[in-house]
Amino acid sequence: MPRSVPCSTRISGSMILLDTHVLLWVLRGEDRLGSNAAQSIATRHPAHYSSVSVMEMTIKAMQGRLEIPGGVCVVLDDVGLRQLPWVGEHAEAMGEFPELAGHDPFDRALVAQAAAEQLTFLTADRRLLALDRPWILDATR
Repeated sequence: MPRSVPCSTRISGSMILLDTHVLLWVLRGEDRLGSNAAQSIATRHPAHYSSVSVMEMTIKAMQGRLEIPGGVCVVLDDVGLRQLPWVGEHAEAMGEFPELAGHDPFDRALVAQAAAEQLTFLTADRRLLALDRPWILDATR
């Protein structure tokens, strides 16, 4: 039986998890990040990336839909991000978001992981922002 993750109370003021597209913006030096989001990444240490995002980027690269540097984990670590491995408790936490049942499985996994680890989640995905959870923040602001 999945453990209950009371999402409305799991807010970490000090650590964040970046959505995959936000990671790509950081890697590419794109200016899509809003000033608050950029400040959060710069000041909330450590900022995390998920092994789920590494898997998503690798699959997209295999499909020819994305170019990523070899050794993406090393590159992400070098810019000061810390990897957060995917574990069983994260999978169980996916059950706390039935409204995402038909949504992208990588996004579902990342939201569940952030909830289970009590991390603020930084994304620009409108569907995820529409969940209206106080710990899911708009990366464009």
